[in-house]
Order: sequence, then structure tokens, then C-alpha cells
Amino acid sequence: MPSREQLAEHLDPAITALLTVECQQGVVGPDSALPELADEARGSGALRHVARLVAAAHEAGAQVLHAVAERRPDGRGANRNARLFRAAGRLPVQQHCGTTAVRIAAPIEVADEDIVVRRLHGLSPIAGTDVDALLRNLGCRTLVVAGVSANVAIPNAVFDAVNLGYTAVVPSDAIAGVPADYTPAMIRNTLALVATVTTTQDVLGCWQSPRRAGS
Repeated sequence: MPSREQLAEHLDPAITALLTVECQQGVVGPDSALPELADEARGSGALRHVARLVAAAHEAGAQVLHAVAERRPDGRGANRNARLFRAAGRLPVQQHCGTTAVRIAAPIEVADEDIVVRRLHGLSPIAGTDVDALLRNLGCRTLVVAGVSANVAIPNAVFDAVNLGYTAVVPSDAIAGVPADYTPAMIRNTLALVATVTTTQDVLGCWQSPRRAGS
């Protein structure tokens, strides 16, 4: 874990963005296409922690981006080159553009200044999307990554962020995957090697401190 001073330096709201990953109703909501993942995201408290991070980012003035995975009803442009994509195409709940399934799930609140980045293909919330260009235009140097899943999209986002030169910060209690014991193993053996691993409470402490000092 970094020191409080090191973490606060990384998390300066002026240069930090929060990226929520696939926190959409069709993935983590009550009618999820992936009920085991949805149950883990909610039961572990990860989704609640994501909501707390989003609210704190709004208060601190850090930019929030929501990465949403969706597909056209006709499937045009969607990948078919991996087992995961083929299985997703057979699920009873589809992440179709414009449907309830691709809306950000409660209890996360989306503000007017938030940016929703939608992708029709691939595994990564960053590669092949507008996220990198948006972050650079916003002057961001640090990316806080939260959401699902620790199996695929979260490590993809962290690797891409690091490869693009950003400092990646992962609140370990604000991500979830299946089975439940896979997430801490992924954090310990992979994400901790390339990202700054911390907790939701520590991130909130850094973002709330400037306001307490100035109040």
C-alpha cells in the first residue's frame, strides 16, 4: 500500500479520473445476464463502494467516466473470435444499445458532467474507445478503475491505462469477479504489480481532505 502522502499526490482531483467499468443494469443489476457476477458485485459491497467513489469524485471535482459494453441488435461490428463473445450472444439478457440493460445501475448516480463511453466490440473499456483521448483532453494523469469484472475487463483497463502512461489506481474493495476468491488472487498476483492498490476509504479520504482543509 502507498503512503497517504503518495496516494494523495496521485489522486489530485485536477489530474484524476474515475472509470466505472460495466456497472450497467444488464451486468450488475437485478435482471443481470450474469447473475453470479451480479450477486458477487452486490453481495461483496463492491457496487456500493463504486457508488461511494462516484459520489466523492463528484464532490471533489474529479472527472467520472462510465464504460459501458453494448451491442447492436443485429450484432454488426461485435466480436465472434472468442468463446466469451459467442456465449454472450446466447444469454437471455442482451446488452442492446438503448435498452435498460445498458443503463448505469443503482445505486450509482450519473451526473450531468459525467461521460458515458460505449463500446460495441472487444474486451477493453479503453482500447478502441474514446477514453484515452478524453482523458488527455481533460488533463488527467491518474485513472481510478472500479467495477467488473476482475476476470476480464478490469485487468484489461488497468493494463491499457499503464501502457498509455497513466497511473492506475485500483480500490480493491470496489471491483468484483467470479468466483469470489479469484478477485483477491488477481489483485495480489497481477494488478498489484502494475497498479497502485488501495481501498475505497483511502481514496475517499484523499478526495475529502482538501474540502475539510478549506472549510
